[in-house]
Amino acid sequence: MIGAIVSFTMMAVAGRAVSFELDTFEIMMYRSFVGVMIVALCLSVSGKWHQVQLTHTRLHLVRNGFHFAGQNLWFYALTAIPLAQVFALEFTSPLWVLVLSPLILGERLTRIRTISAILGFIGILIVARPSPDTVSTGTLAAAAAAIGFAGAIMFTKKLTRLTTLASILFYLTVTQSVFGMVFAGADGNIALPSASTIPWLIVIGIAGLVAHFCMTTALSIAPATVVTPVDFARLPVIAIIGALFYNEPIDALVIFGAMIIFGANYLNIWSETRK
Repeated sequence: MIGAIVSFTMMAVAGRAVSFELDTFEIMMYRSFVGVMIVALCLSVSGKWHQVQLTHTRLHLVRNGFHFAGQNLWFYALTAIPLAQVFALEFTSPLWVLVLSPLILGERLTRIRTISAILGFIGILIVARPSPDTVSTGTLAAAAAAIGFAGAIMFTKKLTRLTTLASILFYLTVTQSVFGMVFAGADGNIALPSASTIPWLIVIGIAGLVAHFCMTTALSIAPATVVTPVDFARLPVIAIIGALFYNEPIDALVIFGAMIIFGANYLNIWSETRK
């Protein structure tokens, strides 16, 4: 989980570093190119190309469409609002899964899940403080990114019942490379990264895959009730980085709202794992 925290933090810093030269579609395109190379290398070294199944293409496209939208909105939010606020709103993804899973996965919305969703919504209100003066495109983008990630989580859950991890990662990187090229080239102009930007793009590509690998590994070793509190440490870490490197004030209400969001997530996880 420490590896995941470091990786997510590095991706946020690198995303902000390249945003002054590339738009979000170009960032996603180059990030996905790096991802394709890493996945292809890992499959070749491990000899697991036979595990890549070219089936369930429609489900892969829907899953990766949600992830592509969420990741683009996340990269945009990094440049528009404080880093701590982006991470706080990102933590609402599991709560959106609670709300949307009855529609997509056919799961039952229990009383504890309903209470968790309501608590999470209160936390969102504290973090975002919606009003004509405080709501911005960055806040809306970060909130919408959480919904995109929630959609990706739910369709990933469906895919894990049908296909292999190698297939999911292969489709993820390849389809998002295509999405990136289509949207980045829609205006007829794709910016090439400068020599100073290329290392940051490599960091984004590697950090994204390493973060999810570390979190998945952590969940396979320890219960979610142990892993989730450690993941929440991302918030104070990014708040300190924002204060030190970007002169972003540490907003007590953002921290407080994020704690309520964390509590709502933890309540649901505790209830599910207790069974």
